[in-house]
Amino acid sequence: MSGSTRIQVVDSHTGGEPTRVVVAGFPDLEGDTMAEKRADFSARYDHLRRGLILEPRGSDIWVGALLLTTETGFGTVFFNDVGMLGMCGHGTIGLVETLHHLGRLSEPVIHLETPVGTVRAERHENGEVTLQNVAAKAEVLDLAIEVPGIGRVVGDVAYGGNYFFLVRSGLEDLEVTFANRAKLLQVTTDIRQALIDQGYRGENGQIIDHVEVFGAPTQPGAKSKNFVLCPGTAFDRSPCGTGTSSKVATMVARGELKEGEEFGQESITGSIFYASFQSKDGQILPSIRGRAYITAQSTLIFDENDPLRWGIV
Repeated sequence: MSGSTRIQVVDSHTGGEPTRVVVAGFPDLEGDTMAEKRADFSARYDHLRRGLILEPRGSDIWVGALLLTTETGFGTVFFNDVGMLGMCGHGTIGLVETLHHLGRLSEPVIHLETPVGTVRAERHENGEVTLQNVAAKAEVLDLAIEVPGIGRVVGDVAYGGNYFFLVRSGLEDLEVTFANRAKLLQVTTDIRQALIDQGYRGENGQIIDHVEVFGAPTQPGAKSKNFVLCPGTAFDRSPCGTGTSSKVATMVARGELKEGEEFGQESITGSIFYASFQSKDGQILPSIRGRAYITAQSTLIFDENDPLRWGIV
């Protein structure tokens, strides 16, 4: 087929949340660091991001990971339906499982360069992956905001590779169940918009683009259950790696989690991530353990005659 672009991908899901790893066919990116490559991706190839993630080839819940090689191993740039991401925990677990599937995981441990720092990931014999994330931090505890139509909501601003607002009070009557996902999506979207409108941001002016709500767990081994609003209008089907990392940072700040102690975080779909942390040079380094499963390996074709080849926006 002349005049078409072909990109090879491997799809997986981690706790129900899909990852599409681009393994071949993507143009070379300029830049020495993953942050510079992410900027070049956004500037020159945003149409490919849309085509890879959006309908008709994907949907707004997909997260993409462009697999790159570096002098020391592997690197990646994460992206979703609305733009580029800093870090992605479930996506990292999916990427490690993809490397294993392709026979490219020569050692069980890799160091993966991301736009926000290098993370360590280990695939265990049982198929689980433990990710040691970038440093997490609780920036503001018990921030009270007024949300139109809801009222006073109190939560924590924390960073775990992306910025989160973790709700602590004000939504006690909101049931955290998959059946209630439409209401959860609307409420968390309203909270994020209130944060933006009222000028609340993370360090260096970064937008707080994730909102996390908690409820009572239902699965053995879980101590909490969450609903996570992602950038855009999608919610995380997994417990969210960067969101769980942010939760760990707030628990440490409150003395609720000791070093080496494990914390089970259940998702809206019932999947679980197990989290712990290490202290190093005054920083909190969260570890997230979960599992991904390969769902497809394919070549995506972008026909130049297809008016929707770059996605439905």
